Amino acid sequence: MILTVTLNTALDLTYGVPELVPHASHRVSDMSERPGGKGLNVARVLSALGHETVVTGFAGGSTGAVLRELLAGLSPLEAGPKAALPAAAPVTDALVTVAGNTRRTIAVVDRATGDTTQLNEPGPLITADEWAALLGRYEELLTGADAVALCGSLPPGIHVGAYGELVRLARTAGVPVLLDTSGEPLRRGIAARPDLIKPNADELAQLTGSREPLRATRDARRRGAHGVIASLGPDGMLAVTPDGIWQASPPAKVLGNPTGAGDSAVAGLLSGLVEGLSWPDRLRRAVALSTATVLSPTAGDFDRAAYEELLPRVGIEEHTAAA
Repeated sequence: MILTVTLNTALDLTYGVPELVPHASHRVSDMSERPGGKGLNVARVLSALGHETVVTGFAGGSTGAVLRELLAGLSPLEAGPKAALPAAAPVTDALVTVAGNTRRTIAVVDRATGDTTQLNEPGPLITADEWAALLGRYEELLTGADAVALCGSLPPGIHVGAYGELVRLARTAGVPVLLDTSGEPLRRGIAARPDLIKPNADELAQLTGSREPLRATRDARRRGAHGVIASLGPDGMLAVTPDGIWQASPPAKVLGNPTGAGDSAVAGLLSGLVEGLSWPDRLRRAVALSTATVLSPTAGDFDRAAYEELLPRVGIEEHTAAA
């Protein structure tokens, strides 16, 4: 079982408009709603890859009730026609109920250009008792986990070192842990020595002060992470690990909705870790999933046919310099 933790879950709303024009009224051409937040997106993709997944974090109020109802009725992505996708596995709800109302995120997709405008609410205020309940639930779930992903922003009321605390608990339990957050929560979390972090270029620059990918990724690893997988957007991913350094690149740049692409990459990395894949194969899967997600209009989903076509075509370059 793979555990994903989303402290700031969300009800994801996606609106499509023919063209997004500032200061104008718009008629929505299509819309969707689904349970969201980074860890829930990761869980949905893991399910499609055949991995049983448990989600925990916080959910509350009327929006949280809708989120959990949608999560209960979530139909896992079906396996594709080729061996790249096995039979889908279940996603189990282990969210902690809170008094505050779960946030909403709104993505407005300009169908003329493919550009997406994102609006993210801050999330509910979490009390000390609710945080204590989450810690208890998390420790219980770790006993049956093969790996854990800690994903996304912190809701109000949660101390900035929360991810560091969760990383230490996972390491004590002997469970590999991937941290995917940003800013001060990332800075504090990396000091607890997670097995992996997955910053994008902006998050990496904020952490290290450098925008040169290899220098910044090495610096991030020196700060405590055992492995650093940097998302380079359309240029793929750069991995600096104890076993070596690799860069994975998609076969071509694609246009589409990038929402959820990083979450799909996390699912690829975690599933590859649990399956014991080599680093090149983990990165190949992560980049193919990320690219296929850009080609899908809805966060947390990916174009299965594109994934199966892209997977063998992802380029892998090994760097000869030591990590």
